[in-house]
Amino acid sequence: MSQKIALVTGVSRLKGIGRAICQELARQNIAIFFTYWTTYDHQMPWKIAPNEPEIIQQELLQLGVPCACQELDLTKENAIKQLLDAVEQELGATPNILVNNATYSTYTDINSLSFKELDKHYQLNMRATTMLTMAFIKRFSYLKGGRIINLTSGQSLGAMSNEIAYAITKGAIETLTYTIAQTIAAQGITINAVNPGPSDTGWIANKDYEALRQQFPLKRIGQPEDAARLVGFLCSEAAEWITGQIIHSEGGFIR
Repeated sequence: MSQKIALVTGVSRLKGIGRAICQELARQNIAIFFTYWTTYDHQMPWKIAPNEPEIIQQELLQLGVPCACQELDLTKENAIKQLLDAVEQELGATPNILVNNATYSTYTDINSLSFKELDKHYQLNMRATTMLTMAFIKRFSYLKGGRIINLTSGQSLGAMSNEIAYAITKGAIETLTYTIAQTIAAQGITINAVNPGPSDTGWIANKDYEALRQQFPLKRIGQPEDAARLVGFLCSEAAEWITGQIIHSEGGFIR
């Protein structure tokens, strides 16, 4: 298949980074398969409208690329095989690109961290992401052009004391990124992680917005498109020499 295929996880909301990444890749004439899990979104303060994933799919089809999607709980043991089988069935080939964007995040400080919440973070942020990455590598059937992009949140740059479970599980994905980079380079696959910094994706309370904006030298909060443009570059042929990197693309955010 001459057209590249990107598998992007965690694409459910119109204000999300996942949607912006899919649009950026579609503009590069890359076919898209995305996953979403609305059960999680309904638990969050921002919620989700029932038809947001369908709207995203229609937008991508209107950009002129094949697009399929699936609602899937990536923490289930059989989900990874089911997902990659679906990509091949719907789009006709194995994916060239994997963007691990799906995440689980709740408030967990020293007093509130529990076994249950830690397990939920681990199951998606670490286990599912790692095993999907391994399965992608094993199925990769091209001579070159493989791309894996992991979304992180700058855990190595400063404390996230109110999100302990999130910080330690996403921090592990930074370690995964540079740990396997040399091993998979010979297969024609690069792997990098992108930290978009605080981004305006609907989670910022109105009372906190102005104070957060002042922490950016450009006096604006990051937008989903900011991260998407970097991911788009890393997925391009121009980025074939970049691998094993944790790239902090957060507009000079002041902690």
